[in-house]
Amino acid sequence: MSVDSPSVSPLKVGTHAFTSRLIVGTGKYADYDVMRRALDVSGTECITVAVRRERLIDAAGNNLLDFIDTRRYTILPNTAGCFNADDAVRVARLGREILAQMNNPGADWVKLEVLGDTRTLLPDPVESLRATETLVAEGFQVLVYTSDDPVVARRLKQAGATSVMPAGSPIGSGQGVLNPNALRICLEYLKEDDPDYPVIVDAGVGTASDVTVAMELGADGVLLNTGIAHAADPIRMAQAMRLAAESGYHAFHAGRIAKKLYATASSPTEGVIATSRKA
Repeated sequence: MSVDSPSVSPLKVGTHAFTSRLIVGTGKYADYDVMRRALDVSGTECITVAVRRERLIDAAGNNLLDFIDTRRYTILPNTAGCFNADDAVRVARLGREILAQMNNPGADWVKLEVLGDTRTLLPDPVESLRATETLVAEGFQVLVYTSDDPVVARRLKQAGATSVMPAGSPIGSGQGVLNPNALRICLEYLKEDDPDYPVIVDAGVGTASDVTVAMELGADGVLLNTGIAHAADPIRMAQAMRLAAESGYHAFHAGRIAKKLYATASSPTEGVIATSRKA
């Protein structure tokens, strides 16, 4: 007797929907061919491109867009490298114009990053909020990168963010989810009046178990780049990240058992003849 495997429901972010719950970056790869193969193996349908930082033409004269099937992937432009709201808004507008000319469905949204300093790459909460308000007023669907501060996360949602994206740990650090309790509270605050509000963990992923942890906490998706691009074998790591997202999704929706202080026998004890036992 066969049993149908449970499926992963679509990740819905604003007007966009994807089968995969991974969003994968396009930077830091050894070359564009490795990037193309990693994106394919990861199963992602949404990729993010840094409008300000990303060179469309590399040192060998290769064009990034020649290695991306824009009919297959929705591009999520991001404002990486911006340190104030004005610059971030300007870069978001530029990304919208570029993708509109390409007829890519990603022209209506942006991954907003407004960083506080170059050493930590942590988000500036004041400038992030200001940029969110401006871009929402201009009709953008804003996916905003933030810290794992629940109060700031809630303020960004109230400002109209389509998705709030709390960091697991600093960008590119590979430390995974450093504060799961803070992330749990972020999820509670962001979903208290809308259980379907999309919360995507962004930054800090180092390996597949980090993705699983984020998904098991109840995150709707994970955005990552360095964890794949800088792995010794990016293609194999991309596959691991895909499986980890699916595993964490199913584990969360299956409902884990409660943690207990003492052991609980896995076999029933009713009807078993009593024998001597140590106190």
